[in-house]
Formats: sequence, structure tokens, C-alpha cells
Amino acid sequence: MRVLVLGGTGFIGPFVVRDLVEQGHTVAVYHRGRHEADLPAAVKHFHYDDEASSSRLITFPPGSVEELAAFAPEVVLFMVPIGEEDARLVMQTFKGLARRVVAISSQDVYRAYGRLLGKEPGPPDPVPLTEDAPLRERLYPYRGEQLRAPDDPQQAMDLYDKILAERAILGEPALPGTILRLPMVYGPRDGQHRLFEYLKRMDDGRSVILLPENVARWRWTRAYVENVAAAIALTVTNADTAGQVYNVGEDPALSMLQWVETIGKAIGWQGKVVVIPPEKLPAHLRVEMDTRQDLATDSTRIRNVPGYHEPVAQDEALKRTIEWERAHPPAQLDPQQFDYAAEDAVLAQQD
Repeated sequence: MRVLVLGGTGFIGPFVVRDLVEQGHTVAVYHRGRHEADLPAAVKHFHYDDEASSSRLITFPPGSVEELAAFAPEVVLFMVPIGEEDARLVMQTFKGLARRVVAISSQDVYRAYGRLLGKEPGPPDPVPLTEDAPLRERLYPYRGEQLRAPDDPQQAMDLYDKILAERAILGEPALPGTILRLPMVYGPRDGQHRLFEYLKRMDDGRSVILLPENVARWRWTRAYVENVAAAIALTVTNADTAGQVYNVGEDPALSMLQWVETIGKAIGWQGKVVVIPPEKLPAHLRVEMDTRQDLATDSTRIRNVPGYHEPVAQDEALKRTIEWERAHPPAQLDPQQFDYAAEDAVLAQQD
């Protein structure tokens, strides 16, 4: 199979590309060329750099579509759709050139996410959320009262909405689409360093990690990057997934307390997690979310696709992630996020 990956050099993409190449498929990546991932030598690169566009939206400068058409992709994998504009552009560009499009979405499409952020009225939605759970009623979740300036590096977030991207991908009858809704993804190359704040405290010798009560019980679906890549590769290579929407994620969804304890167990940390009312904690440990709303999803549908499996067990996934985090800490740290004196003052009040 000939697969064209739009993006593919960030966090998740390289793992997907390697999976597809190892399975014997012919793969090309279309990206800006601003950074190169460690991809197999057999992968063909199409670089584009549209100087007229400062946003993260994908573009097809003059001559690029002809080059991509010459590659003759059977499936297009769109790794980073932002919203309606770029998703519709991809569908119009590859209509008549490819057989299918697979697009990566997020579980932030659910109404539950809006309720978690306090932007959707009503009581918490029941979990786990299936693919048919209600979607957000309020669009553009990261748009403020004022739009960002055109030269703002985050300007594309004013256009961000995976709900609109999904509609565009699934709404073109001449080009079938598949959607994968991803949870919190962790693993090597994670630019958000989702394990780091807890791992650092453990490596710094902290005997106690504090969690707000409302956060400790909150459940959030996670998934290891190589397992996510395997699910994506499966839908790319399985034509029967056309027209479907899939949640991807580990089962069960751990609470934050369970998650921190699992990280500690993975490195042999001998400390403990102490749960404290949020109003008694310093500001850097408080979380402004309505954590009555869990963000736990049901991944039964993808698990029923023939050939689905998670190649890396959770203990090995954490081992690989921890090794990478220790070797690649964030380039910049906010000292206030690790104000151990303030945390010790809270502990002293508990004694």
C-alpha cells in the first residue's frame, strides 16, 4: 500500500511511519522540513514551506499537488488537522487522487470536555464516553474574547476545533474518511512532558507528593505512543474502517492518584501521595477544572477491529517514557511549579 502522511515528524507520527514501513508499505511524508525525525531511509520526503502562511495550517504551494499526485497515494493520513479550513482543503485536494483519508482527532470533541473546562452547562456526562456520546455545543474551545494577531505563533488555535475537522473529513462522499479520537498520549518525544512534574519530584527525593482532592479522584484516559501508533496504522491499512470513528486509549482509565502511584512504582519510589483539600494547597498545585466530569472513554470499537493489539504493556511503556524524560527534560522549567518550600509548609500543617 502507498501511504502519504501529512505531518508525521512530530510526537506520534514517526512511530506510525515506522510501523507502516516495517509492515512493508511504501510511505511518504509531507511536512515543512523545519525539523527532521529519525525515519527509515525508505521514506520519501516532500518538503513545503509556504512563506505566506505563519500559521500551523497545512498548505499546498504551487507544484506540490502535482508532486503528491505523482506519488499516487492510496491512503492519506492527516496527523494534525486543526479545524474546518485545513480539513476541507485536504479532502478537496485528494478527492480523485486517493481512496481514503484517515485523520487524527481528539477526545476534546466531547461535551464532557467542555463541562470539564466549565464552558458547557449541565451536570457531568456519564462515562465511559462512547463514540456516540454528545459532542461539545460550544465551538472553538481555545479561542478567547479577542482573536490573536496574524503573526502570533498560536494564531491557528483561534481556528482549532476538531469537531469541524471531523465533519469535513466525514462529509465528502467521494473520499471516505476515518477518524481516531486520541486521549492523553505519553511516551518518548512527548513535547508536553506529561510525566515530568511527578517524575522530577520523585527523582528530587521528595518523600511526599501532594494532590488536590478533586484532582486525585479524577479519571482521564491515557495511551502510550507506540500503542496509539499501532491503532493508527491498523486503520490506515484496513479498508473496512472507512466511515468509522474510533476512541483510542488504555482500559481502564486510571484516576490521577492511581497514575502518580503507578509512576512511583515503576521507578521504585518509596514515598507516598497525600491528598489535600485544594483550598489548602499553594496556587501552583491547584487545578481550575470541574473535575466532577471525568474524561474516561470507551475504546471497545477499535478493540473489535481484527488485528488490533497494544504491542507495549503498561510497565514497559512507563519504563521507556521515564528513560526518555530523564534524558530529555524540558528546556525551560518554571521554578514556581516546583516550590518545595510551599509544599513543605502545607505538610507541616497536616502534622
